[in-house]
Amino acid sequence: MKLYNTPTRQVEEIQPLHPPTVTVYTCGPTVYDYLHIGNWFTYIREDILIRTLKASGLQPKWVMNITDVGHLVSDADEGEDKLEKGARREGKTAWDIAKFYADYFEKGLERLNILQPDFLPRATDHIPEQIALIQKLEEKGFTYKTSDGIYYDTSKFPKYANFARLDLDEQQAGKRVEFNKEKRNVGDFALWKFSPADHQRDMEWDSPWGNGFPGWHIECSAMSMKYLGETLDIHAGGIDHVPVHHTNEIAQSEAATGKPFANYWMHTNHITVEGEKISKSLGNGITLEDIEAKGYSLEVLRLHVLESHYRSQSKFSWESLEAAKNRLQHWQEVADRRFQPQTPGGDVTIEAGASKAALDLLNTLQNDLDTPSALSRIDNFFSAIEVMSLTDADLKGLVNLLESIRDYLGVNLLRSQDISDEQKGQINKREEARANKDWAKSDELRDNLAEQGIGLRDTPNGALWFRL
Repeated sequence: MKLYNTPTRQVEEIQPLHPPTVTVYTCGPTVYDYLHIGNWFTYIREDILIRTLKASGLQPKWVMNITDVGHLVSDADEGEDKLEKGARREGKTAWDIAKFYADYFEKGLERLNILQPDFLPRATDHIPEQIALIQKLEEKGFTYKTSDGIYYDTSKFPKYANFARLDLDEQQAGKRVEFNKEKRNVGDFALWKFSPADHQRDMEWDSPWGNGFPGWHIECSAMSMKYLGETLDIHAGGIDHVPVHHTNEIAQSEAATGKPFANYWMHTNHITVEGEKISKSLGNGITLEDIEAKGYSLEVLRLHVLESHYRSQSKFSWESLEAAKNRLQHWQEVADRRFQPQTPGGDVTIEAGASKAALDLLNTLQNDLDTPSALSRIDNFFSAIEVMSLTDADLKGLVNLLESIRDYLGVNLLRSQDISDEQKGQINKREEARANKDWAKSDELRDNLAEQGIGLRDTPNGALWFRL
């Protein structure tokens, strides 16, 4: 399997440290509000990574964190904790906010048919591990103290700028007036923040440096190394994490262990809504509930996500969601052919073609998770067979392909049920009416089936039904 590796800017063959196990860490949500579709785009794409690794014979050991403390409004350690902000907004405690939105996130994974990670650790459950990691950095001389916390000194890590290819001189020269003057370098970041002297936070812990809370970046390093070891096979997250969060993770992790932090880095690109970046101020932070309120299933959203490559900037619109709905309906029509064997019109069989289509689907995903090409291949195959008469052997091949689509893409076309015997009887009666040229009776039966949500398509080998 091949994946684009951010630090090398190349597509590379995945070679796990301890095959068949492949360790994967993906950055999860900060649980202070409802997640928007930009978040879910990333998680669906990471789900495709896990599914493809499994289909390739590997055994992913997957950790996705939940940030429930320490993520400040500014990634540069400025402003208030997002959990505290959420608590003030809703008149609750930060603990209440964290539990509610973490539970919401976990239910969202299930609603979107995203595989369950092996571990979903929460930052607040791993404070001792974070303190221990900061102490190790302190012992090695990578930290210093300011009036508001313990900071990592990026000048002590010569490779700091390499991952994101940062221009540190330019950053230092262009730093803003409000830049924290106690920081030695513009890129230095907080490992531990002190609690304010004038009030008690909902979330604070004792530490060797005084009461406070962990910085956002230290959480991921501590939790990933606890569950997956000091060197990960794959680390994934949004592209916006490259210049700050992931750069800082690398710096603190490698300074502490002296080992590479991750061998492969996968980053998903931004999405825009109606041409605009997602922003609460623009009112375009669309949620799963907004999608459903418009009459779209979350499986339609999932299919829409897969229509663009994870490394491209995706464009969400309601028109594009409608197109995904139509595509899913077409796929479901073909999938429902498994209930409708017909007398073949010749010696053409699709069983071998379906097996090849399943293999092509996997090969396409193994090439840097190329979901747009994978969907196109399915479209082409389905369009070719929908006009054919299918034997029992053909239907077996079709079912095998549908199982592959379910397992590789997370789109379950096998969920639908066969129509009732009564409805099948009405179709047979309509066939008799057509044979007798009783068009009035034929139309009556068609209309009656349509009222039950069943459409008909007439073919030389009889009528095929589909769901309206």
